[in-house]
Order: sequence, then C-alpha cells, then structure tokens
Amino acid sequence: MIKYCFTIISCLFLTATCGFSQTLDQGLTYSTPRRIILNVTEDLATSVAINWQTAYDVKESFAEIAIADADPRFVEKAIQKKAETEGVSLGDTVSANYHSLVFDNLIPNTKYAYRVGQGNHWSEWFHFVTASDQPTDAFQFIYFGDVQVNIRSLWSRVIREAFTKAPNARLQLYAGDIINRANRDEEWADWFAAGGFIHSMIPGLPSPGNHDHINLPNGERAASVFWRPQFNLPLNGPKGLEETCYFVDVQGVRFISLNSDQAEESDQYLEAQRVWLERVLADNPNTWTVITFHHPIYSPKGTRDNQRMRETFKPLFDRYGVDLVLQGHDHTYARGMSKIPMDGTGKTSGTMYVVSVSGPKMTGSHVEKKSWMDRSAIYTQLFQIVDVSPQKLSFKAYLATGELYDAFDLIKQEGTINKLVDRVPDQVPERQ
Repeated sequence: MIKYCFTIISCLFLTATCGFSQTLDQGLTYSTPRRIILNVTEDLATSVAINWQTAYDVKESFAEIAIADADPRFVEKAIQKKAETEGVSLGDTVSANYHSLVFDNLIPNTKYAYRVGQGNHWSEWFHFVTASDQPTDAFQFIYFGDVQVNIRSLWSRVIREAFTKAPNARLQLYAGDIINRANRDEEWADWFAAGGFIHSMIPGLPSPGNHDHINLPNGERAASVFWRPQFNLPLNGPKGLEETCYFVDVQGVRFISLNSDQAEESDQYLEAQRVWLERVLADNPNTWTVITFHHPIYSPKGTRDNQRMRETFKPLFDRYGVDLVLQGHDHTYARGMSKIPMDGTGKTSGTMYVVSVSGPKMTGSHVEKKSWMDRSAIYTQLFQIVDVSPQKLSFKAYLATGELYDAFDLIKQEGTINKLVDRVPDQVPERQ
C-alpha cells in the first residue's frame, strides 16, 4: 500500500514554510534506478525491504531476486515483483518517484542476488545475506552516530572503512541526524552517494534525529518528506510515529528505535512511546536488547541535559534489563556503565550508554569528562562494530582511519546485571 503521495499543492505549502530545496536532483532525467537501499524488516531471516528512486516519468518499476550462484544463469530463476510507487514533489514540479517492496518467504542464512528496474533500465545485481533463524548464531552489526554534514566528502570514508571491517554485517544502525536539513534533497543525494553499493547490500536501521524533522506551521514536528518514501521500515510502532519508532528481532537481539525528537517535543508522543516501549520490553523473548535514538539519556555536552528522556525511559531500561543504548546528537564520543546507578536501588545499572559521531561536525566546546563516562573523545570521527553471541556482546569503536580506539565486552550473568570487561587498547590515550 502506498504510504502517502505529496501533491503539488501540499508541497508548495511546505516550500514556503519548511525550507524545501527547490530541486530534487537536477541530474535525475533518466529512467535508471538510483538510491537503491535495503532496509530492515521485522524478520530479516525470511524477508528484506528494498527502496529505490527513478525519474517521475517511470510510473512502475520492479525488483527481481534469486539465490546467488557463481553460474550467471542464476538470473533465469529470478522471481519478479512489482513495487509500490509514490511521487515526491518539490515546489511546482513533480520531481521523482520512489519505489518500494518487501521480498518475503526467503530462506534464512542464504545469499541472494537482486536488481531493480524496468524495461531496458535495470540496476546491476547486488548480493545480500538473510539473517539466521537461530538465536544462538553469532553476527555483527555496525553503528553510526550523526552523519549530518560534508557527507559526500568526509563521511564517505567512514562508511567505507566500516564496510572493510564488517562486510558481512547483518545491519547498519543510524542514531539520527543522517542529514542536516530534513527536506533538502541534495543532502540525501550526498548520503546515498557516500554509501554507494553498501546501502544496497547491508540493511539499514535508521532512527531519526532532530535534523531529520521539520517544523510545521501548526507548531508540530514531522519527519522529512523523504523519510518514508526512501526507508521502508516496520510498521509495528505507535500510531503517528510509523517507520520512526519500531522494533526488529535479529538472531537473539531485539533492536528498538525510538523517536526522541517527538518525545522531546510532544507530550502525546512521549507517552505513546513510553507505553509502547514497556509492552515491547515486557514481551521480549530475545537474549539481548539494543535500543537506539538520538537525544542521549546522559549527555557528554555540558550545555545539554535531556532530563525528559532520562526520567521517562531510564526506569524502563533498568526494569527490563536493557543491555545497550546507542545515541547521537552531541557530536562527540562517550560511553559509560560502571558509574551509572540503577534508579531506586543504589546498585550499578546494567545498561551501557554510548554516544557517538560518524560525520565531521564536531563539538569542541562545553565538553567535559563527566562522572558517568568510562571512555570519551572529542574532534573524532568514529564508527562502531558490535559482535553478538548468546553470552557475550563485544563492542569496538574505530577511528575513521581504521584504528581501534575503544572496546568492551558485556557478558551475560544469570540472575544479575551484565559483567563489563573493558578492553581499551594499550597505548591509545583519550582524545581530549
């Protein structure tokens, strides 16, 4: 079902009020698919979501998929599926069509090949691997903090370095502020160009930040008009927060995305997420729980304190034993667990809180070494790779240049909180 379509009238309204870019990629005058991206589904073992963009004159488009084989005749076995198509308008010109579909009934832990297109205009064939359906099978995922600015020039090196470290990652997670101006298409074009084929091979799990939202004339906030057309995400979150607040289960891990921007701005959406999150945490059969959102529970930046987020959600993290919270927003790196109390008990919390940044926008002032931090850095672009197994979660933070900067293990212990094992590399001082 088409999620929505922006009419010329509505987009003229948004242009005048929300800072719309006037063109949507002036080079987009042909029918070849571009901005091809895999996205997570509720079950990555048996399904995958695909999105892509074409010129507006492409009224229908398709995807083909087959089990990958070294014999190129695998293409003869490909199954074709028609995509849902929706247009996005900027100003008085309908600028592009977005196409989306979900391939389901896939075989777990299997390499597939797929392509998208129509007529004589098709993409290359891409490979991806479905997740295992066994919660005891180990896997990796990648975590990026804010991307935001100078994306094509300076963030591209980060995602490419991450791919060289973890080419078989099951997903790549974004903790918000993927771009700087939510409705500026040139910035989304840079993000797709920077990631290139990596977006097409590793499913994304994006969580929106404040820069991924816009202010509406009525005073409310809304996600970028590009968010839902280009990210085909699970619809299992609270009403009104579709595809920004959702959860995904992968090989023994429940990944949860919260929309912290709406939580900060709206009493209604704060309460809706609190009620929804408690239900999702209470009915969770997985060994590990990883939650991502943008505004940190504990901020490294001296001028920021997200008390509203902390007072609402940290009691739930404590009550249900959330293992790892991955955040952004403050354009610096910090992580801590050993000095964070569990509310109302006097004991140490079992939740590791991490704030990171992958893009080049840095916070150099108002950053201090706070008591909750076990390791931190300023003026540093990073990416993180997390290895998950049934009893151990291993976290590694790498510099944009590929060197290991920080590492720790969380080890499951029956009847008590996780054991923290610091693995900070020798001879690597804090970047302060």
